[in-house]
Amino acid sequence: MLANGSAASQSHLRQEPGQGPGPLTIGQAPQKPAVQGSTSGVPLPIARSRTRPFPHPFPMPSLRSLGLLALLLLLGACQTAPNKRTLQYLNHYGFGKKYYGNAEEENYATVGDSVQYQDVLHPTEISGTQKVDIDGTILMPEVGIVHVAGFTRSDIEAVLQERYSAYYEHTNIVVQIKTQGKKYFIFGEVGKEGEVKHPGDLTVFEAVMKARPAENSANLGRVRLMRPDPVDPVVFTININDMLDHADMTFNMQVQEYDIIFVPATMLAEFAYFIDDLLFPVQQLLRGALGPIFGFGRGRGRGRGRGRGVGGNGLFGGF
Repeated sequence: MLANGSAASQSHLRQEPGQGPGPLTIGQAPQKPAVQGSTSGVPLPIARSRTRPFPHPFPMPSLRSLGLLALLLLLGACQTAPNKRTLQYLNHYGFGKKYYGNAEEENYATVGDSVQYQDVLHPTEISGTQKVDIDGTILMPEVGIVHVAGFTRSDIEAVLQERYSAYYEHTNIVVQIKTQGKKYFIFGEVGKEGEVKHPGDLTVFEAVMKARPAENSANLGRVRLMRPDPVDPVVFTININDMLDHADMTFNMQVQEYDIIFVPATMLAEFAYFIDDLLFPVQQLLRGALGPIFGFGRGRGRGRGRGRGVGGNGLFGGF
């Protein structure tokens, strides 16, 4: 009975084919399960995945790229930022003049002006006129060189009173500044361009009319009045035509010292100047080749200056 029981238990432990890894037979070594597709019962190697990991959406730049970028930024900064030597010569206020002020509120002395002085108590000893030299000084009798550039009339009177107090117990010096160095500028389609002496109490309408705007090419509807400053420059666009047609003087502004007025050209005049620039080489060639033969064009330059109009020496005009 024991034998039958042992046989029964062995038959129970014996693996039936096709049933996979079942209970092991006593005394039999454990076997690895056969991989599907193997007919010999020998396990096949497990295939590994050949897919690469998903790339990073933003790949990290290399150190070489970062170094190149830093070098380019450094070179750009070196080219745009002024160095210390340049900074000390830059303009930091107004037009850039060394001596400045509002002459129409209170006149001040500058290079080229004349200072007339007189002591009321000693008119024969202290009186005369001195021109402000390039270094901003005047030469006074007895006291010598006195710096006056940039000083107002009251400032100069106070300085002279102090300097002459060493020689006179009582003084009463009065000063008058004769302006010569105050100016403004006008350019564009006008007959008289460049620097103009500022007479005082001058409006933009007066300044433009004084410069004789070109009849055929001046665009009086877009006159620009520029007030230069390195920090807060101001540009006003003024319609002179409104002043002429409707007597509207709302924008007839006061012209200050060192203001810049520009009278632009009309669109037709700009087109004519463009064509003239294209024909300029041909004009020069014909003038050089045929001028000595026919005798024209001698003693004449290009003549493109603003304010000449569309005719005359303008479009196709006289080569």
